[in-house]
Amino acid sequence: MNPLQEDIFYRQFGNQHRVPKPYYRRKTYLCYQLKLPEGTLIDKDCLRNKKKRHAEMCFIDKIKSLTRDTSQRFEIICYITWSPCPFCAEELVAFVKDNPHLSLRIFASRLYVHWRWKYQQGLRHLHASGIPVAVMSLPEFEDCWRNFVDHQDRSFQPWHKLGQYSQSIKRRLGKILTPLNDLRNDFRNLKLE
Repeated sequence: MNPLQEDIFYRQFGNQHRVPKPYYRRKTYLCYQLKLPEGTLIDKDCLRNKKKRHAEMCFIDKIKSLTRDTSQRFEIICYITWSPCPFCAEELVAFVKDNPHLSLRIFASRLYVHWRWKYQQGLRHLHASGIPVAVMSLPEFEDCWRNFVDHQDRSFQPWHKLGQYSQSIKRRLGKILTPLNDLRNDFRNLKLE
């Protein structure tokens, strides 16, 4: 595994609403840990989008090559800079469905194109399929830093308003994952007089 450089981690995993100066393009990075249920680490790596291949697809390819023993249970935690697109969400669901010995949890730093219906549907599909998608907060950023960054024994230094940004993104994700029937009932229960 090639660990992330500190500046790459801060620039790419930062959950600020706007990219701080100097401006740069945010890319998708996916860091994962593959473990046995008792906690033994099998593999960990950091992946990023390749030409015409999303990081999630690179992740699926890598895990397929590592988990041949379907009688053994595996737990996977992913830290990702952007939540999966609808295509990758569909592929992740199919992958976990075809590999019931795998347990996958995804922590996203930010939500990708969250205002578009099909991207929301992708997140709902992951959730409904038993693949939890959560927003990274301080403990997840610290764990990602500790396990995937070449930090030279320096501790993680949270950026300004990290907690507020995480809470804002978490509320947005909560609204996306709220079943539409609950929203309709909430609207009906409003007393508009």
